[in-house]
Amino acid sequence: MEHVVSENVAQPIELLHGVEDKYGGVILDMKDPLDSEVFVAALRASISKWRQEGKKGIWMNLPIELVNLVEAAVKEGFYYHHAEPTYLMLVYWIPETPSTIPANASHRVGVGACVINDKREILVIQEKSGPFGGTGIWKFPTGVVDEGEDICKAAVREVKEETGIDAEFVEVLAFRQSHQSFFGKSDLFFVCMLRPLSFDIQKQEEEIEAAQWMPIEDYAAQPFVQKYELAKYLSATCIAKIDKGYAGFSPVLTTSTFPEKPFDLYLNNHDLNQPRCSRDHS
Repeated sequence: MEHVVSENVAQPIELLHGVEDKYGGVILDMKDPLDSEVFVAALRASISKWRQEGKKGIWMNLPIELVNLVEAAVKEGFYYHHAEPTYLMLVYWIPETPSTIPANASHRVGVGACVINDKREILVIQEKSGPFGGTGIWKFPTGVVDEGEDICKAAVREVKEETGIDAEFVEVLAFRQSHQSFFGKSDLFFVCMLRPLSFDIQKQEEEIEAAQWMPIEDYAAQPFVQKYELAKYLSATCIAKIDKGYAGFSPVLTTSTFPEKPFDLYLNNHDLNQPRCSRDHS
C-alpha cells in the first residue's frame, strides 16, 4: 500500500487504491470502513497524486454501508452521479476544464405487447391501479424492462406475468419517445408483436382486474382508442401487420466493436432477408 507524509499529520497517510479506467480517469471501489477524518486526509492526498499524474475523472463507488463518508466526499467537491439499491456513485473532475464525465442514464425503457391469435383476437387486460385503474379500458399488457434485460425478452415476460400466456417474440412494431415522464427522465416505449404459444388465461391477481381475448376490431373501436391519436396509431399498426404485411423490426444477434459483447440489433428482416430470431445469449 502506498503512503505519503502530510505536513499536518505525524503518521503517514495511506492513499486510496484506485483503478485506472479506459478514459484517463480513476475508479474507486470503497469497501473498508473508515473514520471520516482519516478518509478525508487519504482522499486529499490521493487527488493530489492523481492530479500530478494527469488523471481526469474520479468515480467513487460508495456501498450503502459506508454512508457516513458521503458528506465528507461532497464537501471535498464530489457530486452525485447515480444511485442504486446497494451503492451511491459520486464523481469528481480534476482538471480545470469543463467536465466530460457522461451524465447518468436519461431514459427508462418500457414495452407493450400486441399478442394476436389465429382468430384475429388480441390479448387485452384491465388494470386495478395506475392511470387506467377502474376506467374499464382494455389495453395491451405493458411493463418496464429490467436492467440487463432485452426488449424482446421483457415483452414475453410481462405477458406471462400479467396473463399467464406463453408467447414468442415476433417484431418491434413501433416505438415512441416522451420526456419528463418519470422523475424528470425521458421514456422509450416499444410496442412488440408476440405470437401466443398458449391460450388459457390465468391473470395476475394483484395488479390485473381482468384479462381476455378480444376481437381486434372491438379493441380498436373503444372510445379511448378512438379519442387518443397514439392509441389509434398503435391499434392501426397491429391491424396492418395482420392484413397488409406491415414489416416491423426483428432482433438479429450481433456484436459491437467496443466493448465487444453480444446484443440484439432490431432491423427490418422482411427486406434484408436475415434470420428472424437471435440465439439465446443470456
